[in-house]
Amino acid sequence: MTTSTDTTAQRQFALDLGYRPALGRDDFLVGASNAEAAAWIDRWPDWPAPARGLAIVGPAGAGKSHLAAVWQTASGAALIAASDLTVDGVPEALGAASSAVVERMDGGVDEQALFHLFNMVVERSGSLVILSRTPPARLEFSLPDLASRLATLPVATIGLPDEALLAGVLAKHFADRQVLVRDDVIAYLVNRMERSFDAAERLADRMDRAALEGDGKISMRVARLAMADEDIGDDDGQET
Repeated sequence: MTTSTDTTAQRQFALDLGYRPALGRDDFLVGASNAEAAAWIDRWPDWPAPARGLAIVGPAGAGKSHLAAVWQTASGAALIAASDLTVDGVPEALGAASSAVVERMDGGVDEQALFHLFNMVVERSGSLVILSRTPPARLEFSLPDLASRLATLPVATIGLPDEALLAGVLAKHFADRQVLVRDDVIAYLVNRMERSFDAAERLADRMDRAALEGDGKISMRVARLAMADEDIGDDDGQET
């Protein structure tokens, strides 16, 4: 017989497991808002000269990191957080790779270190991909040589998703968590939620946790409570 203590432990164990997002090229959903960026990644290594890389620009949760992961697999690029870059640490950060992805550029970066990294990538005939919410031309750099280097990068912009793409992104987030959700539940969410990739990820995570604390199902009732910003884990009413 399963006791309430056993059930609580099972729920806590499930919550601690987390999930692994599917980050392959076939898992990236393409719509009007991100088609340009996806096309650039698909074209590599046949990027037009004199491009030495690419700037992928878009809001939080737009899929910048997903596209970068696809490109990393193809190019063998090193992944580096902008905040971790130091001049002395560039060789170690790049390692044996010829190319690099620099993420979270909006949070600030050591300009001399980024310039050094860019030069090393060029020397190795590689490519530099930077991920940012802001186009490089609008980031204020005090180092003119770095600003001019970054200005040579083509910019692929990812915008806010339309309804069809947002529905697909929500479905993917639930699938990554191995949760099946009815189409009518997803349609309900899409028609009422904030129109952003970041909101889709947060909503899917919150609803998944609520389901794990309940009977494991994501119902329309759970969706309604989530959209009402209530405590969706404690309601024990009838499913609808």
